[in-house]
Amino acid sequence: MLGDVFSYLTDGSNWSGSTGIAAFAIQQLLLTVTSLVIAVVVGLPPALYLGHRRWGGFLAVNVSNVGRAVPVFAVLLVLALGPIGSEKFGPFGRAGLATLVALVLFALPPIITNAYVAVVEVDRGVVEAARGMGMGEAKVFSSVELPLAMRVVLTGVRLALVQVWATATIAALVAGPGLGRVITRGFANHRTYEVVAGAMIVAVGALLLEGVAMLVERYADPMRRARREIARASA
Repeated sequence: MLGDVFSYLTDGSNWSGSTGIAAFAIQQLLLTVTSLVIAVVVGLPPALYLGHRRWGGFLAVNVSNVGRAVPVFAVLLVLALGPIGSEKFGPFGRAGLATLVALVLFALPPIITNAYVAVVEVDRGVVEAARGMGMGEAKVFSSVELPLAMRVVLTGVRLALVQVWATATIAALVAGPGLGRVITRGFANHRTYEVVAGAMIVAVGALLLEGVAMLVERYADPMRRARREIARASA
């Protein structure tokens, strides 16, 4: 089995063309990045604002929990069969729009929950001290709350990234784009090695994205940078 998988993955003809692994991987990466960007733009600002104001915690957390409870495949199927349909959507392929909407909905819960909780859990003594120094609300948020909350906020984005990448595979079940097409093609043709190869590619892709996201999270965290500068100055 492993020999067949290796032969399949090292055969250049399996990677080329519109139905090759490379094309499906690009579709899945494009879906993942686009869905994540939309989810961040839609979910992050209100979650950060509600956390700063300490309003709507019950709504923010429970809406996110409901989003986690709804099966993504059920949402995708309804969208694909509904008004959005399974037509080709630009570079995203067949059922691309339905897949995009379903993945955005799936990416929102960890982003909203982490962002809200991160700001709410900032030490209130530090916040009140900043206000006592004469800082306005916008300055308190940008200079105190957001830097202290950034690590948890970025963790939520990282979780959403990896989850969306892995979940995008199910788009193939409604003739959608992505690496799931490799797996479903293997099932349809009774080629177990192709199924295993597709699953391995998705798993390796998830690990690579996790690693990249962790590096970005590490270097984008202002508190980590501040600690490094203090350590460098004291050395």
